[in-house]
Amino acid sequence: MTPTTSNPAFRYPQKTLDRASRAVRCAPFRLKFYVIMLDHSVSLSAVAGIAGIRNQYSKRNLSELVADGDLLWLIQVGLLRREVDGQGLTDSFRLTPLGRQLVGQWQSVGGFGKANLGDRLLNAMNRWLRLPF
Repeated sequence: MTPTTSNPAFRYPQKTLDRASRAVRCAPFRLKFYVIMLDHSVSLSAVAGIAGIRNQYSKRNLSELVADGDLLWLIQVGLLRREVDGQGLTDSFRLTPLGRQLVGQWQSVGGFGKANLGDRLLNAMNRWLRLPF
């Protein structure tokens, strides 16, 4: 399996795909951030602060706390996972199979679009209130 292909034998529920896509549109990260993770893990230090802008991973300067919170939300919706080494968890992140599938789709259409007000409201309800939307 190549990094940009997904397993066609497994289909995610549409609700899962919609929630994950919405979370990405609302997150402060650029497509390049997700594309890099097709082949490599990305550390928190490469995303936070001025490094995130320099690496073209984020749309704005993010504090480490804000970046970590957004990355953890993407873990909860199933797009990312923490990288593990021989010592345990690291501060790096990788794509899950769901993330690989969606990034492959976004690459083929040139991006994931922008979040509208409805996206932001539903994402906030999912993230902060844990309502099942």
